[in-house]
Parts: sequence; structure tokens; C-alpha cells
Amino acid sequence: MSRRCQLTGKKANNAFSVSHSHRRTKRLQNVNLQTKRIWWSEGNRWVKLKISTKAIKTLETKGLVAMAKEAGLNLNHY
Repeated sequence: MSRRCQLTGKKANNAFSVSHSHRRTKRLQNVNLQTKRIWWSEGNRWVKLKISTKAIKTLETKGLVAMAKEAGLNLNHY
């Protein structure tokens, strides 16, 4: 599975690694993904998702059901 947040869709960003001599080589800035178990109250069970830390913070304010609906995610599969 790709390194992509399941709720927000965040993925790696192309960037340059710049040395002291200012030589630039390509690198990836990966998303800070965490595997997290989240309580889904409507389904009355735990849901295990790979989400970014930014999504974890947003999850506390919006809620799991609202974010899953925005992402088009069916929580019954997780």
C-alpha cells in the first residue's frame, strides 16, 4: 500500500536535498503516517487506519464519521 493518509489523502512531496556546496539532489518528503486504532461509536467497534498526524489533530475536532464521509471512506471495510 502506498504511503498515503486514508482520511486526508496526503502523500509524499518531491523536494531537493541541498548540500553545503548547494548541489541539489532529488528526495521525497514523506507524510508522518501513524497506524492508529480509533473508536467508531456508530459501528460500536475499533477501526484501524493509517493516518497522518495532521489528520489525528483534525479528527479530534471534526470526528471520525465526518472525515470518513469527506474522504468517501466506508468504515465497514477497516
